[in-house]
Amino acid sequence: MSRPADDPPAPADLAGVFRVATVRRTGETVRYVGDPLVPPDAVDRELRSTFAQHGYDVRLERQRPAGEAGQSLPGLGPQYVLVAEPTDDGGIPWLNVALLLATIGSTLYVGASGWYYIPVMEAPLRIFEAWPFAVAMLGVLGIHELGHYAAARYHGVDVTLPYFIPFPSLLGTMGAVINIRGRIPSRRALFDIGVAGPLAGLVATAVVTVIGLSLDPIAVPERVLNGGAEYAFRFHDPLLMQALQGLVDALGIGTDYGPNEAVHPVVFAGWAGMFFTFLNLLPVGQLDGGHIVRAIVGRRQETIAAAVPGALFALAGFLYLTREAPPIGFGVWTLWAFWGLFATGLAYAGPARPTVDERLDGGRVALGVVTFVLGVACFTPVPFEIVAAA
Repeated sequence: MSRPADDPPAPADLAGVFRVATVRRTGETVRYVGDPLVPPDAVDRELRSTFAQHGYDVRLERQRPAGEAGQSLPGLGPQYVLVAEPTDDGGIPWLNVALLLATIGSTLYVGASGWYYIPVMEAPLRIFEAWPFAVAMLGVLGIHELGHYAAARYHGVDVTLPYFIPFPSLLGTMGAVINIRGRIPSRRALFDIGVAGPLAGLVATAVVTVIGLSLDPIAVPERVLNGGAEYAFRFHDPLLMQALQGLVDALGIGTDYGPNEAVHPVVFAGWAGMFFTFLNLLPVGQLDGGHIVRAIVGRRQETIAAAVPGALFALAGFLYLTREAPPIGFGVWTLWAFWGLFATGLAYAGPARPTVDERLDGGRVALGVVTFVLGVACFTPVPFEIVAAA
């Protein structure tokens, strides 16, 4: 995946930015051991173009502990290393492509059979009638992940393209992820990468939701109404969905629903965007919320993260005690119990650790608070439940 690189920059090419004590080469990776002559978080930004001209990506890593406020400790020798690796050649990422195609297939299938009430087994080619649902779902998830990707590339952090996760049930997918392969140079970079995904995804979610609420409803076929189903899913709207419904009604572009009609499936893509956004903003581990809180409060993030599993388990217990048992034997409390276990593992693994652990500026702190407020607007304690069919 790497193109042939030229000879790496000479130590003299880094003059004024990084003082090189020694150069080490392992295969195609070149390490310049030394100390910055500018603030550490500015090093890779200052030298990015220099290394790019030679066909290399570069990142700064610390190899010795820092003193107070990130200052160098005298007498310990060089404390940093510039790591240069050949630039990705932009070859076809076959795994990403395969997962994307599989997720397109699963969302088309679920959308057609579950939300458009199309008998896919009888008319397989009608699966493509569900393209609005698939485009909306993958658009919301993809824009969220591309927000992370763009912010990471801006800060010179090595990151993969999104990996979509196919899941042929309910929504057709379990989301998408990217893999951050390089070190994160600073708290500012960590914050920008963490916050870019939820904000970009929420913009896409709002657009998709408004479009969906303005589309004509779907007629539920008689075979479904009289099909003898024992149970059904009932979805509950978070505050953001309710606010967008009010906006659509105020603009006069909403639609009315008859007794045998259902909301357009595109709306469920918006609902999923809100649900995934809230989960991603849990302030624990490597989730987006964990990145944002780690950037804002530093190492105290681990204390906050430790409380998250307890809160989720408490919510699960409350719902278990206060809500009626569903017809198939397990309720929404199991969702939060599962996320309590998952959050426990994330908290144990710990958060991302930026190379330079400097204090975040006030503007980014304010933006982080706004992002969490939007995340709360995407929350409902009972996002869905299983009920006896009417």
